[in-house]
Amino acid sequence: MNVKMNQIKTKTILMNYVLLSMFSIKGNAQDTIQQTKTDSIQLDSIPKQTFNPEDKVYHFNAKKLIIPATLITYGSLSLAIPALDNLNKSTQNEILEDKTKGNKFDNYTQYLPAAAVYGLNLAGVQGKHDLRDRTIIFATSQIINTGLVMGLKHTVQEERPDGTNNLSFPSGHTANAFSTAQFMFREYQDSNFWLSLAGCPLAAFTGVYRVINNRHWVGDVVAGAGIGILSTELAYWLFPTINNWFSPKNKESKIATMVFPVYQNNQAGVGLVMRF
Repeated sequence: MNVKMNQIKTKTILMNYVLLSMFSIKGNAQDTIQQTKTDSIQLDSIPKQTFNPEDKVYHFNAKKLIIPATLITYGSLSLAIPALDNLNKSTQNEILEDKTKGNKFDNYTQYLPAAAVYGLNLAGVQGKHDLRDRTIIFATSQIINTGLVMGLKHTVQEERPDGTNNLSFPSGHTANAFSTAQFMFREYQDSNFWLSLAGCPLAAFTGVYRVINNRHWVGDVVAGAGIGILSTELAYWLFPTINNWFSPKNKESKIATMVFPVYQNNQAGVGLVMRF
């Protein structure tokens, strides 16, 4: 009898253990499923940078041409109107008489706004576009900028103030500086307006020191600023079209490549952008 009672007790203990285990497993499974759902919701709630073709930044707007057109017009007129040409020369003479000390920082400040955009994104301060899209836009602006600057330099053949060559008009350094500053402005104007303006002082510094360094006339710098701004605006307007080139309809095609020439300061090179 005692043996039988012990067997019953043993069976009861085993049944209770099995039941407890089943409830424990069920509870853990529910917790795991709930945690997975929570993680999924959290991941889905993370904002993703997506290209919205309806955004006004990609649409042509004549108002955006007013500033660059005015700057380019002034710089061009300084080549033909004696009063503006005299202003170029008188400004240069004042700088030479005052012996204003120049520097070579303008060789680097022209690129700093663009470098800041990529640096800020790496630091977690997200701009308007992800790495792929902003690189396409930046590369496009540089192609346009280089083409306009070098085309005009070799067409106009204006002598530099220091007499080193006839490639003074327009200022390539200033065009690069304002192109990158406008790039920074467009990338951050919606998320952080004051940060978006940070490239403007660097662009202005570059232009001023091109004159102080006796490498350009005032008109060259003003025109260069207009060309730089225009180049970046054109790049944003063209982005929807260029984006289609980098988004092939054939799903099996996984790589898109754009190769573009770069020519600046008598140095030629090749730029490459790839999408995987």
